[in-house]
Amino acid sequence: MERTVDLHVHTHISDGTFSPQEVVENAVKVGLSCIAITDHDCIDGIETAVKAAKKAGLEVIPGVEMSAQEKGREVHLLGFYPDINDKKFLSRLESIRKNRVDRVYQMVEKLKKYNVDLDPARVFELSGPGSVGRLHVAAVLEERGYVSSIQEAFKRFIGDKGPCYVAHYDISAKDAIAELKRVGAVAVYAHPHLMGGDALIPKFVKYGLDGIEAYHSEHSKQVTKRYLELAKEYGLLVSGGSDCHGLNKGQMLMGTVKVPYSLVEEIKKCAAKKKNT
Repeated sequence: MERTVDLHVHTHISDGTFSPQEVVENAVKVGLSCIAITDHDCIDGIETAVKAAKKAGLEVIPGVEMSAQEKGREVHLLGFYPDINDKKFLSRLESIRKNRVDRVYQMVEKLKKYNVDLDPARVFELSGPGSVGRLHVAAVLEERGYVSSIQEAFKRFIGDKGPCYVAHYDISAKDAIAELKRVGAVAVYAHPHLMGGDALIPKFVKYGLDGIEAYHSEHSKQVTKRYLELAKEYGLLVSGGSDCHGLNKGQMLMGTVKVPYSLVEEIKKCAAKKKNT
């Protein structure tokens, strides 16, 4: 029986609820052999996770999920095996995180038009020193009783089509892919079915995209099949993961998406080529 992996996991350094150590513990509990730590615009949880994983016998791939935009549309790009010591890269991520802070203030202002009064300080208190995101805003909306769930917060207010949505404009998809490739990362289009869609794939391929996230907790079997076919059509790597945010999505998603270890081997080959060129 082939080993299974999860190449899309968040910690509390961004908008997950588990610490890096807890992520490792839970990954072991559900029988995963390898995970990728892919916090939003932040790599600060990787070192701690790697240390914890060595003791637990779990493989951890260093990664990041970069927020970018393509003509006003938000897209996310996963980067596997980036040089996490590259100063320019770290500075770029810091700039995106600052943009995330500004975004919270803008969303709070928009929410006022709907008689929703949130204290930004509470959002930042919840997010801690890491990368603040919409899930933190959603959590405070639920905490204050404006919505009954995280899902409702996104549907009514801050989802991509919501009235209080604020887009990222700090970095374009083209520049994000270029930056990931500059630091030796394998660049993968995250959950395309949820963000951006198929039409962007040929454009991203021209930008230098390496792969597509075909397996995802919100991709049906039919959707997954379509992306596997598109990956083959465009000569792209395939990636997959649960997009686990701890308990922020109502349940722990690690282990719910069956992703074969063979995908890791292909990603490793791609990363090795980048380091040798």
